[in-house]
Amino acid sequence: MPQMRLDELLEELQARINAARGTRDRVHSLLEAVVSVGRELDLSQVLRRIVEAAALLVDAQYGALGVIGPDGRRLSQFLTVGLTDADIARIGPLPAGHGILGELIRNPEPLRLGDLGAHHASYGFPAHHPPMRTFLGVPIRVRDEVFGNLYLTDKHGGVEFDAEDESVISTLSVAAGVAIDNARLYEASQRQQRWLEANAEITHSLLSGSPRLAVLELIARRAQEITGAALADVSVPVTGTDDLVVELAIGAGGETRRGLVVPVEGTLSGAAYRAGAPVATTGLAADDRYAAGPRRFDGLGPAVAVPLRSGAKGMRGVLLLARQQGEPVFSEGEREPLLAFAGQAALALELAERRSDAEQLALLEDRDRIARDLHDLAIQRLFATGMTLQSAARLVQHEGAAERVSRAVGDLDETIKIIRSTIFGLRAREEDAGPSLRARVARAVGDAATTLGFPPRLSMEGLLDTDVSPLVADHVVAALTELLSNAARHAHGTRVEIAVRATADEVVLTVADDGRGIPADGRRSGLGNLDERARGVGGTLTIERPDDGGSRLVWRAPITAGRTGSATG
Repeated sequence: MPQMRLDELLEELQARINAARGTRDRVHSLLEAVVSVGRELDLSQVLRRIVEAAALLVDAQYGALGVIGPDGRRLSQFLTVGLTDADIARIGPLPAGHGILGELIRNPEPLRLGDLGAHHASYGFPAHHPPMRTFLGVPIRVRDEVFGNLYLTDKHGGVEFDAEDESVISTLSVAAGVAIDNARLYEASQRQQRWLEANAEITHSLLSGSPRLAVLELIARRAQEITGAALADVSVPVTGTDDLVVELAIGAGGETRRGLVVPVEGTLSGAAYRAGAPVATTGLAADDRYAAGPRRFDGLGPAVAVPLRSGAKGMRGVLLLARQQGEPVFSEGEREPLLAFAGQAALALELAERRSDAEQLALLEDRDRIARDLHDLAIQRLFATGMTLQSAARLVQHEGAAERVSRAVGDLDETIKIIRSTIFGLRAREEDAGPSLRARVARAVGDAATTLGFPPRLSMEGLLDTDVSPLVADHVVAALTELLSNAARHAHGTRVEIAVRATADEVVLTVADDGRGIPADGRRSGLGNLDERARGVGGTLTIERPDDGGSRLVWRAPITAGRTGSATG
């Protein structure tokens, strides 16, 4: 009997020693986890370390950390441990915060469950999700706010999580809150430093006279890099409409977005433009509030649109930034420096316009000086030389010499006419002389941007305003309007290029697109009208089908109509 009692005491002592050793080892592991989490300064790495350490401390098969979004009701970020990339892909979209996950968001207190499915808030699992039974959830607080929650499931061995597991994870969550706060402060200071450097770079670019688009691209690229956005674009208003056109786009889908015309109503950029304040969304591709206009946001998630406001002229456009799905939403701390950065963009636009106005004024003043010098010096001298030759011709007895002098006088008269025409061209201004051909072509191309869905590319060459007769100019504008209308209705392309060129004898209008082309056996009535209009002024219409697809239509006519005729269309 004494021997049996002694054995029992020894066994009890051994059990307590083992328990004490287990507690010591667990405390040691907890301290190591706290140190490991606190060592990191990169926020994403801190979050990853936290969920890995939590799963290891309680021997959980699966672990996750959900970051609560700005609305306080849904998860904006979800990191997992125990699931492979293939598992995550099969499961589909990450949780948004419903069911048990939402229960912990609504009631931020530790929660232990022996059977997930038995809880009243359980939603069940989506298809291809691994089965999970036991559960331990603990909130993570950063200062006075709940940052997110730790979720742990299925302790190895099939046992349930106990009070000691809950205590360990609760202790870790306190250390995690401090580590997250430190990482966010460090991240904010680093981001502020990058904003200051970017502002200095943009200011230098502005003062050095860089072109407007180059400065805009610099602003969009720096904003994309600093915020980690997948897409950055700048939209500006389309004059005379309620639409915006994407003037610049870089990053994911930038090529397809550049030139898009989007409505103000029902789009994220339009909402920021109308409100004059930043507007954000947690999921750009799936947000029903901003479903208007062409859809070019597949794969994109959190986004923010910041207005480009100039004190002198008000709203000038919108800067849009979008991240990939599953990435963090744009926080309030990120939006504030973005507003200052958007002010730099607005300043870039205004300075570029002022510089352009100054250059135009200098050009007009230079033209006026040239015209004045030509009139006061060149024409007067030529006229005096012509008078002298006319007087001398009477004294020339040789018939051949007299004829040459007479021909020289005639050449001088023609030269004077050319110089006077040049002076008129130099001094003529669109606002004073009425709509010129150049202005009418530019207006027609600008109006077509809305129906096409993107701005066409335009180039003009030659003396369009002085050499092309008014009758032919009217036909050129009418033909251009018809060609652009056909491209909008039938081509279904993404690019249209227009070239208008005046030579010494003819004016040539070329419209090319990358659409589906014109069928070889098809001639629509619109093309017939264009052909008839060309023939009515002695010109031609040529239809070309480039090897790389699309169509190329060339409408040409003499700069002065050879015969009058009525051209329909």
